[in-house]
Amino acid sequence: IQEMEAFFKECPHPDDKQRKQLSRELGLEPLQVKFWFQNKRTQMKNHHERHENSHLRAENEKLRGDNLRYREALANASCPNCGGPTAIGEMSFDEHQLRLENARLREEIDRISAIAAKYVGKPVSNYPLMSPPPLPPRPLELAMGNFGGDVYGNNPTDQFKCITAPTESDKPVIIDLAVAAMEELIRMVQVDEPLWNSLVFDEEEYARTFPRGIGPKPAGFRSEASRESVVVIMNHINIVEILMDVNQWSMVFAGMVSRAMTLAVLSTGVAGNYNGALQVMTAEFQVPTPLVPTRETYFARYCKQQADGSWAVVDISLDSLQPNPPVRCRRRASGCLIQEMPNGYSKVTWVEHVEVDDRGVHDLYKHMVSTGHAFGAKRWVAILDRQCERLASVMATNISSGEVGVITNQEGRRSMLKLAERMVISFCAGVSASTAHTWTTLSGTGAEDVRVMTRKSVDDPGRPPGIVLSAATSFGIPVPPKRVFDFLRDENSRNEWDILSNGGVVQEMAHIANGRETGNCVSLLRVN
Repeated sequence: IQEMEAFFKECPHPDDKQRKQLSRELGLEPLQVKFWFQNKRTQMKNHHERHENSHLRAENEKLRGDNLRYREALANASCPNCGGPTAIGEMSFDEHQLRLENARLREEIDRISAIAAKYVGKPVSNYPLMSPPPLPPRPLELAMGNFGGDVYGNNPTDQFKCITAPTESDKPVIIDLAVAAMEELIRMVQVDEPLWNSLVFDEEEYARTFPRGIGPKPAGFRSEASRESVVVIMNHINIVEILMDVNQWSMVFAGMVSRAMTLAVLSTGVAGNYNGALQVMTAEFQVPTPLVPTRETYFARYCKQQADGSWAVVDISLDSLQPNPPVRCRRRASGCLIQEMPNGYSKVTWVEHVEVDDRGVHDLYKHMVSTGHAFGAKRWVAILDRQCERLASVMATNISSGEVGVITNQEGRRSMLKLAERMVISFCAGVSASTAHTWTTLSGTGAEDVRVMTRKSVDDPGRPPGIVLSAATSFGIPVPPKRVFDFLRDENSRNEWDILSNGGVVQEMAHIANGRETGNCVSLLRVN
């Protein structure tokens, strides 16, 4: 090794003849020598890039600090005679120099950012409305496809459209909140008693443990906190990518996320991954029924790799920076810790901690909401687990052809599962209480009201442009959910409730199993 190190200092790119001579002298294979020099060059290159990047970041931070001080000095400038604020026309020579220096610093920051981007491999975001940089299609995107449709709706009172990107002065506050939220999330994942007593959350202990944060709970709001763990069949890096890409995130959690949008990217991360990435987002969370109001939130999402190699993604509400419109839901530190497991699996521990005004929830759903089955950690990990199972089914290649009706063709399976996914998204959009659309009550009393809603269909695959009419009602029956599920999925009982198959014979032509449970499948039915 010492001889090769010495040779590398003299000649880091030996030719074939020199490599063969070295291999003879050292008793190594020529390929071993070749790969050693390749690895050495890569190590040196990475070392230089890290050193240069660290230097550039330090210089960048120094300039940003100077910039902030100059901005504060300008904002607090006062007239030396009367003590009042100075007008632009009364600007002193020193203040004028400060403005010129500020402009110079901005140019310097842009220059440093451009240089840093060359080494890191990702651009630095300087614009308030910016989506993450486009990435090549991932296996998940290929498996799930894209869903068009009327994302934002046509309701003129839609609060989702009122949210704006953060200002420059907001960004230091957002960074501080995100860092504190990350620390809080890790402790909430790792600590048991007295914070969690048999998965029951102790609010008083929380207030003592985390005095910082987003302030006291608003009057009339109720706290919801839950924690759940699951082992899923997906690589930990892929899960991080899903959570940090708003399109993938809203697609995977379509049953939970009715709409989502990235408003600003404060950091894209370093070294070609999402470590240190920070985004400002807005999202609307739903339960597939008009009787449970959606929850709109304006929050920062921060991703960080931990010292042990695990990854954490945390959300924290920014409602104090966006007082209008007033919020009905705010997220304290919520998110997940993702740990790598053998054979491509990952352990995900999810924490969901919100404060919400849930007075609009119908009595029929109050127990479901208060126990966390509607918006809690249990539902988030259940959806993730199912989607990971489904993706594994899409990518599977060892499908047995012995069973009748099983679709074994890879492209056929993928197309059918894409169609099923679009059906689920369309169904959720058609029955939720999203503020993008307005429900009108036609008839009935209480829970059994029949409600109708119209929405536009735009760029929706498989559906012509136009107006879609949805009707929904809710009712309770004294039967276990599993029995209802089995009844609805059984083709032999379908003509008892489906008017389109009434009087006919329903036959399953093909099916795709996409989960551990027997009922987790996609079926192709024919009515004779």
